[in-house]
Amino acid sequence: MIKCKGKIISKEEIVCKTKAQMGRGLMFRFEKKNLIMYLTKEMKAYLHMFFVFYPIEVLLLDKNKKVIEIKKKFYPFTEWHSKNKGHYIIELGLNHPEVKVGETLEF
Repeated sequence: MIKCKGKIISKEEIVCKTKAQMGRGLMFRFEKKNLIMYLTKEMKAYLHMFFVFYPIEVLLLDKNKKVIEIKKKFYPFTEWHSKNKGHYIIELGLNHPEVKVGETLEF
């Protein structure tokens, strides 16, 4: 479960801690899911939406789980490179309470 200022933004997530899990991500999942990636070190994110069949929103978080960058409306079969380095990546379906840069998440 992921919360922001006491509001639930995700009730259930796929947790990715290994390179294999992160490599698969949301690919080939036809049911809309949310996902948390635990990065092994602070790094810039490179994500693609190849074989992901629905748009998502991506949140990049620092080591304190503070949102430092947001990619809104990340569409299927596109790519994205973050401007900042982060420790966590959260991928959410588009129907969730609004999250803003600077807010801290709980999970």
